[in-house]
Amino acid sequence: MSATTYTPDTTITPDARITPRAHLRHTGALIRRNLLWIRQDPESMFDAILFPIVFTLLFVYVFGGSIGQSLGGGQQAYVQYVIPGLMAMMGMNMAQGVGTGFNQDFNSGVMDRFRSLPIGRGSVLFAKIAVELLRMLFATAVLMVVAVLVGFDITDWAGLLASVGLSAVFGSALMWVFLTLGVIMKNAQSVQAMGFLVLMPLQFGSSIFAPTESMPGWLRAFTDYNPLSSLADTARGLMVGGPIAHDLWVTLAWSAVLTAVMAPIAVHKFRTKS
Repeated sequence: MSATTYTPDTTITPDARITPRAHLRHTGALIRRNLLWIRQDPESMFDAILFPIVFTLLFVYVFGGSIGQSLGGGQQAYVQYVIPGLMAMMGMNMAQGVGTGFNQDFNSGVMDRFRSLPIGRGSVLFAKIAVELLRMLFATAVLMVVAVLVGFDITDWAGLLASVGLSAVFGSALMWVFLTLGVIMKNAQSVQAMGFLVLMPLQFGSSIFAPTESMPGWLRAFTDYNPLSSLADTARGLMVGGPIAHDLWVTLAWSAVLTAVMAPIAVHKFRTKS
């Protein structure tokens, strides 16, 4: 008896033969499948629930007093400062999770099954991003509930909604990066480690948690080009007041470039992965 290795046929139904309407139908069916999986595995929502709670309480009650004094208003001033930053950070952390989950689906054979079906290859990726955006919105809602409980004052609801939308736009752009990593890395641990190495400097080398004025010159130069600083400063301006024009355009530019570059790469790598 001879053993054979199954290789998915990625040429069964090329994307070019699938109409846009069929792509939308396939994407909708896969979104429903992913949501049903979350329903069957509620533990997969623990990060969306616990992350905003833990980070809000940690930074407000551990660093709020000292950093708040430098802002001229104590802990309450820091609450107004850090909550928009944490909102900006939400999409980034959800993006890391989508890469890890995508890689696990590959290693479990789920993606081989999808690639053997007559569906658009991009539909699988778009469905994954759509569900992660829903998880991000849920995490943002948890964040805002906790924020109000610790004293955050929502003065501009339109600005709040605009900040959520902008975070979703940037988060979806980052998801294409991590979907690519999920395809090319060998295991979920590698994706997680790579995400940690990339995201930690971006998180703490930004204006998310503290003002950048006291940072050394070389680090301030880095924060000036860090898209998370632009996103956090835009959200801060929209939610509590301040200039937003420059940082808004920088955030949108980063989002457009990341999507334009990484989305085709992610789809190509997914289509051709053996």
